[in-house]
Amino acid sequence: MRTDSSPGTLPAREHLPADTAGTPVLDVVIPVYNEEKDLQPCVRRLHDHLTRTFPYSFRITIADNASTDTTPEVARLLEARIPEVRNFRLEQKGRGRALRTVWSASDAPILAYMDVDLSTDLNALLPLVAPLISGHSDLAIGSRLARSSRVVRGPKREFISRAYNLILRGSLQARFSDAQCGFKAIRRDVAQILLPLVEDTGWFFDTEMLVLAERAGLRIHEVPVDWVDDPNSTVHIVKTATDDLKGVWRVGRALATGSLSLDRLTRPFGDDPRDRDIMDVPKGLARQLVGFCVVGGLSTLFYLLLYTVFRQFGGSQVANALALLVSAVANTAANRRLTFGVRGPGGAVKHQAQGLVVFGIGLALTSGSLFALNTATSSPAHSTELAVLIAANLAATVLRFLLFRVWVFSDRREGDEPANGVPAAPGATAPASRASAPGVSFPHASAPTYPTGAPQTGAPQAGGASVPLPQRHIVHPHDHDTTTQFRAGEAADGTWRDATMQMLPVRRPHDTDPGDAR
Repeated sequence: MRTDSSPGTLPAREHLPADTAGTPVLDVVIPVYNEEKDLQPCVRRLHDHLTRTFPYSFRITIADNASTDTTPEVARLLEARIPEVRNFRLEQKGRGRALRTVWSASDAPILAYMDVDLSTDLNALLPLVAPLISGHSDLAIGSRLARSSRVVRGPKREFISRAYNLILRGSLQARFSDAQCGFKAIRRDVAQILLPLVEDTGWFFDTEMLVLAERAGLRIHEVPVDWVDDPNSTVHIVKTATDDLKGVWRVGRALATGSLSLDRLTRPFGDDPRDRDIMDVPKGLARQLVGFCVVGGLSTLFYLLLYTVFRQFGGSQVANALALLVSAVANTAANRRLTFGVRGPGGAVKHQAQGLVVFGIGLALTSGSLFALNTATSSPAHSTELAVLIAANLAATVLRFLLFRVWVFSDRREGDEPANGVPAAPGATAPASRASAPGVSFPHASAPTYPTGAPQTGAPQAGGASVPLPQRHIVHPHDHDTTTQFRAGEAADGTWRDATMQMLPVRRPHDTDPGDAR
């Protein structure tokens, strides 16, 4: 599992800004290997759909991972004839390797990919990337297992898909519904930090990416899709399933041992100026209480067992101190990982030292209780000692949780607050230069420019200025309808009412392909 460093902490979510009108907003990657028959109709159909329906500038990138047939020639022909198509050649196989290489080199703020067979209905593409453009989500996936999805495939593929997702839920605690659908998108600022942590270079690549993103607290948007299985698919089901299970084991082991530094993927609370006083999203109190109670119950049993053993060789005070010391170290380690979600060795010594301070407070409570019992009765029964210790430990447990939450594993991170005392939102890291990766040919050094229409929406920039996203003018049959523009929440008479924007349906030509049997 990769543990190399990444550019830094993600900034707050905000509507996608655009630096120049010539940079495409969306880069759709099509990874291919020996797809000489399907590549040209796929690219032309996708280009036609984006030209008619997508309101921003776009690019289609063919990621050829070491094809041995005439796929490279077809890709070069498409690149020469269609300005928005780019060809990317790799000399090594692996879908994950192709996606990581192309996404890392792309300058588009929204990165997506889809399979060359176009099994997923293209009408789901705009709903897929819209939450990423608006800043609502970090990643988006198409889901064939959502209730409103319509899927046509054989029982074998259906069983394998559902079984695989059940394995992910049971072993890696994944909450997304469909990991294998070849229809995903990610924001480039997220990809720059997330991709260096993903190790797989094959079919498990996107599953690993989703699991790490979800564990880091990134927001994953799911889109129900219409999907028709390609009977001529070249995917080797058995080998892919075996490699995926190996990947599940590897990722699960890395998450269990805390060898991944996922904290760098966290985001601040929001992009509203009023949110600058909030250092981080508060952790779920209910979940922490449940985890702490489970760990505390097991720790109490462990403590009582140790106390019973140590009591056979010494007095009650010595047995209590030793049992508390050993159980406190185990309790701090368990709460660090399971209750408060702190992973990795960073800060472990400091947390244990603070845990020992908390242990000292618990020792004072329990020792004081034993001292009071021995003062009241010279020879108390063993059952009475245990009852007094249980009551004292309950009081110490409540205090321990509060100290763990507000002091030992506090949500506040060092260095988040500048010298003037005003918390500052972390800024975005400057994009990395587009250097060519070894074994990769990139014919055109600069991205093509596209004509843009009048800006329709703006993204907030520094100083309050608004920079519009690159727009493409699309002519529709019903463009004669007239509209009047108002700010959100402002009525036609100038009064302010509900600040909810009402989205009206846009009538556009249906996305149908006469040659498509579906």
